[in-house]
Amino acid sequence: MPGVIETRLAELGVTLPDAPAPAANYVPYVVVGDLVFVSGQISAGPDGLVTGKLGADMGVPEGAAAAKLCALSLLAQCKAACGGDLDRLKRVVKLTGFVNSTSDFTDQPKVVNGASDFLVEALGDAGRHSRSAVSAAALPLGVAVEIEAIFQIG
Repeated sequence: MPGVIETRLAELGVTLPDAPAPAANYVPYVVVGDLVFVSGQISAGPDGLVTGKLGADMGVPEGAAAAKLCALSLLAQCKAACGGDLDRLKRVVKLTGFVNSTSDFTDQPKVVNGASDFLVEALGDAGRHSRSAVSAAALPLGVAVEIEAIFQIG
């Protein structure tokens, strides 16, 4: 039976993906006390990788949609860290967003808002977090966005 958070996600028409496996020599998350540190999750959805460079071949709305996909993978990793019980999630503590963008693109915060806005919509006040949104000259596999997170669990 789905918990409160997954019921809310279903109301939003969202299904969490399976937690992505790491692509290199690292773990997808580390639990330290009541914190879960989730490795960077790249913009990937049911149709594959979302690639592109903001300011060149991609605009803010497409970038924000890519950031939301990162947030879904972050929640999937948190769920895995919680043994499948996403209701153990107490709050989103911090996001660090990396945006594949041109040197003159300055709307990285608007792109990462795709993840932030979704987490607040899905989790309410527990989704409010501190955040960084920075430019990257390139990201793995040419993806548009990569985001890492810290969650508090109970």
